[in-house]
Amino acid sequence: MKTTRNIVLPTSNKEQYSYELANTEPINFVGKSLEKRKAYAASHVVADPLPVQGEITGEAIDWEATLNYRHYLWEHGFGVAEAMDTAQRGMGLDYKLAKDLIARSAKEAHSVGGDIASGVGTDQLDINDLSLNLEKIEKAYLEQCEFVEKKGSKIILMSSRALAQVANKPEDYRQVYGNILSNVKHPVILHWLGEMFDPNLQGYWGWEDLDQAMEVCLSILHEYKHKIDGIKISLLDENLEIKMRRLLPEGVFMYTGDDFNYPSLIKGDEQGFSHALLGIFNGIAPVAAKALQALDRGDIESYDQLLEPTVPLARHIFQTPTFYYKSGLTFLAFLNGHQNHFKMLGGHESARSTMHYIELFKLADRANLLRVPDLAIHRMKELLSLAGLR
Repeated sequence: MKTTRNIVLPTSNKEQYSYELANTEPINFVGKSLEKRKAYAASHVVADPLPVQGEITGEAIDWEATLNYRHYLWEHGFGVAEAMDTAQRGMGLDYKLAKDLIARSAKEAHSVGGDIASGVGTDQLDINDLSLNLEKIEKAYLEQCEFVEKKGSKIILMSSRALAQVANKPEDYRQVYGNILSNVKHPVILHWLGEMFDPNLQGYWGWEDLDQAMEVCLSILHEYKHKIDGIKISLLDENLEIKMRRLLPEGVFMYTGDDFNYPSLIKGDEQGFSHALLGIFNGIAPVAAKALQALDRGDIESYDQLLEPTVPLARHIFQTPTFYYKSGLTFLAFLNGHQNHFKMLGGHESARSTMHYIELFKLADRANLLRVPDLAIHRMKELLSLAGLR
């Protein structure tokens, strides 16, 4: 029998009302290897709340909690997409710290047979360096590729802020990506990250127009298809993803990074479907795992019923400015007891308002994602108290 749980919450004008949890028997689902879809969860990092050098520097990680969360994702049947923007790459996680994270996570993945793919970029470069050129960018990419492959991880070839700044034409992208793909040992996943996630990537592939940019990207995918496992696009444009998916060379997969439209894109249509490499899976792992297991069985009705309530939560977490979505995923991990504090690298927990977190709490409840209701309520009360609202 369900137990009623109540919490007093404030409105935006500081009036109070009683909120009753919709779900007090959440899904605690441990998955298994998926059969019909590849699914990676881009995982966040847990900051050390008492770093030696101070929180503002963002140079301290709670390694135990961070790695435990990756085991949690592997146990649910997901691969881990490591050191991506979800892990605050370029927003608190510098390359030095990213290397440590990749090395530790790869070691843990090998210990349990977990799937891991790690972000490769050019963030060891200073984008304000006036001497930056394509040769230096290629060298930076290849340095990171070599490191990731030596650690036994797959490569996710991320978009480069430096390349977006230096490149003058589409041919510059073809040159850099061509040289990198010619030198990697194993097929990689390309990553096209939209400017809503990182404003520094505006005009990637040499065009502001997305259809023209897609043509450049597709030309690279076709020319180097034997060195490419797939491409993840994070543009929050369902129609563009479907269009591009239908134009991919045979054997190259589409990995959706669309945290708004993932249920329909993964389910697919008569002409194909997308695999997944999603930040939102970091926060909705139990429900997403159960939904993907239903899809494996051909139970589309259960798949839809499970994922539909997660979409309002995802759209809330990834609302504009989208690049602050990491704070929502970290707060959800805090509510669910995966970390004992709500602190982030660089103090990014302050990126969203208290009202944003209140709404997140309610949407997580409606999506059946508060795994220990009493704990979630207690921690929500802690946040309200710190905000002077109790």
